[in-house]
Amino acid sequence: MKMSLTAGIVGLPNVGKSTLFNAITKQNILAANYPFATIEPNVGMVTVPDRRVEFLKELYKPKKTIPATFEFTDIAGLVKGASKGEGLGNKFLSHIREVDAICEVVRCFEDSGITHVTGNVDPIRDVEIIEVELILADLEVVENRLTKIGRKAKLSSDKEAKAEIELLEKIKTHLLSNKSIRSLELTDEEKRILKPFNLLTIKPIIYVANVNEDEINTQNEHVNKLKNFAAKENALVVVICAKIEAELSELDDNDKLEFLKEMGIEESGLDKLIKSAYALLGLETFLTAGPDEVRAWTFKKGMKAPECAGIIHTDFQKGFIKAEIMSFEDLEKHGTELKVKEAGKMRLEGKEYIMQDGDICYFRFNV
Repeated sequence: MKMSLTAGIVGLPNVGKSTLFNAITKQNILAANYPFATIEPNVGMVTVPDRRVEFLKELYKPKKTIPATFEFTDIAGLVKGASKGEGLGNKFLSHIREVDAICEVVRCFEDSGITHVTGNVDPIRDVEIIEVELILADLEVVENRLTKIGRKAKLSSDKEAKAEIELLEKIKTHLLSNKSIRSLELTDEEKRILKPFNLLTIKPIIYVANVNEDEINTQNEHVNKLKNFAAKENALVVVICAKIEAELSELDDNDKLEFLKEMGIEESGLDKLIKSAYALLGLETFLTAGPDEVRAWTFKKGMKAPECAGIIHTDFQKGFIKAEIMSFEDLEKHGTELKVKEAGKMRLEGKEYIMQDGDICYFRFNV
């Protein structure tokens, strides 16, 4: 069971989406100053920044080190009318259905040299253009399903079908009032019913405010507007400068730190974005460490030890006996595995143990 998670990068044309994606993958996808420079969704893998992996690497001197990874998919620029097939319409919408979270790049910078698809910079209008297209696409899915299931529910006394219809009617009313499903309080049961439909506006979203280099440490009015808007629908805003990220991607780690220091930035925008996407999807990391390999594994918050063992190998889950666990904090504090044991901080956990972020594990199993 591999935890492969993807965030789709969307945005109107010319907002800095492909520049950011190039920085993510260091692949030079055509970042031209015109719409649809990105036609097929390109996928880039990034490593999740984690100082714990570096610490374990120094301590164990393993033959190989494998950090956790996260996938970003660059999705072609959207235009007004996509839900009706304008631009790359349906192609865009089918690609976005496949991602777990949406990262929407919003232009929050003024630059007369880069044309804006609607003539002037207005982040809220831009966000709403995309939102409307996604709402319309969801509405179509919901209405089609209601037509299909409506007859069946009327003819039978199927409780499940009736529950589904009630929920879809509620969703339809909400969408018709121009609101995303994300802004609706849903129970776990309702989320379960909606899961197969792969609706777009239910997906968690991060707005990426793309600013000029000289505005990275200040809040310009565009960013403030976007933050106020995002707060209403429980969405995150990450402020980055795609141009700086592109420059950073060309540097090695030491030069990168030096460059960030000079800019007065603590961490790169990309690192902030990866961490935010990770948190947004409720993801955490457990670690395995030894002389052969140090590795970070991604798991969903709340997973139990046997399920996490299954991420490594299905046999580990089938024959799970116990997990030998120490927390990263304890290892860092005491310095070696032996000293952690001597301090009584090494634990044996069973099948009901809920894995914690930063647990270093050794699984005992029998198949």
